[in-house]
Amino acid sequence: MREIVFDTETTGLDPLSGDRLVEIGCVEMVNRCPTGRNFHAWCNPQRDMPMEAERVHGLSSAFLADKPLFGAIAADLLAFLGDSPLVAHNAQFDFGFLNAELAACAHEPISLDRMVDTLAIARRRHPGAKHSLDALCTRYGVDRSHRVKHGALLDAELLAQVYVELTGGRQIGLELAGEVTVTTVEITTFRPRTGGVLRPARPHAATAEELARHAEFLETLKAPLWLN
Repeated sequence: MREIVFDTETTGLDPLSGDRLVEIGCVEMVNRCPTGRNFHAWCNPQRDMPMEAERVHGLSSAFLADKPLFGAIAADLLAFLGDSPLVAHNAQFDFGFLNAELAACAHEPISLDRMVDTLAIARRRHPGAKHSLDALCTRYGVDRSHRVKHGALLDAELLAQVYVELTGGRQIGLELAGEVTVTTVEITTFRPRTGGVLRPARPHAATAEELARHAEFLETLKAPLWLN
């Protein structure tokens, strides 16, 4: 199954109040294994970058000034996404910005039916624990030492590893082929060899002497757990 793990960086928290998407990173996975195909783009938000947001992702207005508008990358992005499920951490946030940008350049919104929210999965699996991406990387041993600031593609790559662990671990990725071939195995009834000498079954029960030695050993134990 093909899935896309993605993340966005923005100028703020609310697309309805004028905040814009400035970076998007997507990682393609097939059967929970990264394929090496990614999509990444920075976008000119056509507005200033608040200092609070810049402190999070390090993207300044000067850096973004010569980047394309979202409308210029929308078609390529949609082609990459295809009709695959879209995995994000706190997915309502990322879907909100993505669909706001699509609407602004006259594209149809992406259905929320395609949303897979790893934050919701983490809350179900680890109630009462911390559920940030950093916390989940620590929990599952995902190396994030190179994550100095937030970055859409870097965070999508980290989330892809976390997503695998949240949904069952590495063993689910062993099914690398797109289709599973079912092999019919012929079962042969066991028949003993002829002409050989059958060995008698070996005794496995403890002898009376062994049982007596075991009882003596138990008498030497102080406050055994099975008596508490």
